[in-house]
Amino acid sequence: MTQGTALVVGASHSGAQLAASLRQEGWAGEIILIGDEGALPYQRPPLSKAYLAGKSTLEELAIRKADFYAKQQIQLVNARVESIDRTERRVMLAGGKSMSYDKLALCTGGRARRLPVPGADLPGVHYLRTFSDVEQIRESAQPGRRAVIVGGGYIGLETAASLRALGLDVTVLEAADRVLERVTAPEVSAFYERVHRDAGVTVRTRALVEALGGDDRVREVRLAGGEKVPADLVVVGVGLQPNTELAAAAGLLVDDGVVIDDRARTSDHDIVAAGDCTSHVMARYGRCVRLESVPSAVEQAKVAAATMCGKDKTIAALPWFWSDQYDLKLQIAGLNTGYDEVLLSGDPSCDRDRDFTCFYFRAGELIAADCVNRPRDFAFSKRTLSPGLPVGREALLGIAPS
Repeated sequence: MTQGTALVVGASHSGAQLAASLRQEGWAGEIILIGDEGALPYQRPPLSKAYLAGKSTLEELAIRKADFYAKQQIQLVNARVESIDRTERRVMLAGGKSMSYDKLALCTGGRARRLPVPGADLPGVHYLRTFSDVEQIRESAQPGRRAVIVGGGYIGLETAASLRALGLDVTVLEAADRVLERVTAPEVSAFYERVHRDAGVTVRTRALVEALGGDDRVREVRLAGGEKVPADLVVVGVGLQPNTELAAAAGLLVDDGVVIDDRARTSDHDIVAAGDCTSHVMARYGRCVRLESVPSAVEQAKVAAATMCGKDKTIAALPWFWSDQYDLKLQIAGLNTGYDEVLLSGDPSCDRDRDFTCFYFRAGELIAADCVNRPRDFAFSKRTLSPGLPVGREALLGIAPS
């Protein structure tokens, strides 16, 4: 069916792509893209980098310009969806209005996970997920002020780099034994800790936050053991919580994300889902995965659009990610969960060289690669990992630039 009304809930990367792909796949009926931020769909990765640093505008971050949606007859609606009536095929909006659908797509993304400690609601405590979040941070980010970043993951470290470039005194507090502990090998963590310390950032690991203190606004971060870290602003980066409440309330299957099959269908085959809010089984890794990745969101959206149009496409691309910090571009191919061996090409402990690759193996098989300033290694890793080709260790070392 390519006629009728297709509703896309969530004006995210996946939502914007899905709406565009519906037209490309031949949907001839009405397409309505519903978002609640009051802006054109925009790129989120630059928020903690170029946008926070004031090097780009919201208009420049737009995924597509306004005239694209007009030409493709994609209606943009600024509203919040409160519930789904699957029997009547309707969604209820805040304010009492409703919209009917023939096919529905959920691209609801996620929200920044809140810090569950006293004082977390004080003025001056920020999260980083939307453009309005970043604008509030920029208002507080005056040179010489003391910024405390809670969380040493990618968002926390990217934010630390951006705030340091703006002239702030930056401290990163990570509860784990090392930064990036959940996603990288110790050698990669040690490299990024050194890079940030060399840039003037104070990096504290095993730093468990117990409370945030202050009167009219946040003034300090209190650690387990009683130490107090002074703060003029705090940015919390402790993960993403998928927006699954809408799907769960409608009776769709949810398990750390809206569960989809390899055609992006939910447990209701008239409803598809894509992006950060979804969870699906990846045959390549033999487990159910929820990915927070723009490339994966875009691929899922394209597959979901094809499914809505009655075509047979499947989710198959290799997951990949990236992180920009200072002059370093980290490109990640695959998922390293369960690795039991690493192979280093280049020396991350060398102060002179700022490029290397960490290859991850499980039971002798290459499963992922972290490539720092090595686009050639990254391209090779993607080509090799996608079909699961066997590769010798000598070949991996041989692709490194001299």
